[in-house]
Amino acid sequence: MRLDKLIANSGFGTRNEVKKFIKKGLVTVNGQPAKSGTAHVDPDKDEVVVNGVEIDYREFVYLMMNKPQDYISATEDRTHATVLDLIDPYYHHFDLFPMGRLDKDTEGLLILTNDGKLAHQVLSPKKHVEKTYYVEVEGRVTEDDVKLFEKGLDLGDFTSMPAQLAIIAAGEVSTAIVVIKEGKYHQVKRMFEAVGKEVCYLKRIQMGGLELDEELELGEYKELTQEDLDQLLGKK
Repeated sequence: MRLDKLIANSGFGTRNEVKKFIKKGLVTVNGQPAKSGTAHVDPDKDEVVVNGVEIDYREFVYLMMNKPQDYISATEDRTHATVLDLIDPYYHHFDLFPMGRLDKDTEGLLILTNDGKLAHQVLSPKKHVEKTYYVEVEGRVTEDDVKLFEKGLDLGDFTSMPAQLAIIAAGEVSTAIVVIKEGKYHQVKRMFEAVGKEVCYLKRIQMGGLELDEELELGEYKELTQEDLDQLLGKK
């Protein structure tokens, strides 16, 4: 990789700013002053230091966020705050994006990454990566609803794949766990509407085998490990 690209992609400034750093002698490669930004370096082997700070280069970043309400799952929006507004500026140069969507009023597990290949693996309908939600519903959820979820529901523009509905408590406000294999717009809410119920609270708690870290407060996030990514993809 070109030296100037490595430094710029690591958040130290634009390519033009990098040229100035090199000219001022603020960049070293393996202890020697860099002479040109066009020189090639190996991010995994070469030690690159900018103004006394060693570059820890990573091509991909994976963050788990406990998404709060009132933030939209987008990279930018003119009128609403986005989940990226909650992220430390250090991560901004990685060009992160939300892996899938959570509605503005939905909380819970959201993954932010710049790895498009992984996002496709998780979100592709052919992969059938399960998404698990905790839900509170106005109205009594019944065993008949469980059977209807298992069959798949006609939602007008599509019929949902068979889904799992596990009742926690049934009453005027019922609580339940729902597991779906798709991720259509407002899907969980629409599924309950199809059986005459209204969702009043929704939280995603798991994707694949990866569970939301209970220690994360709303709006907090952490980096995922390789073990976490394996759980997400169902690898053992």
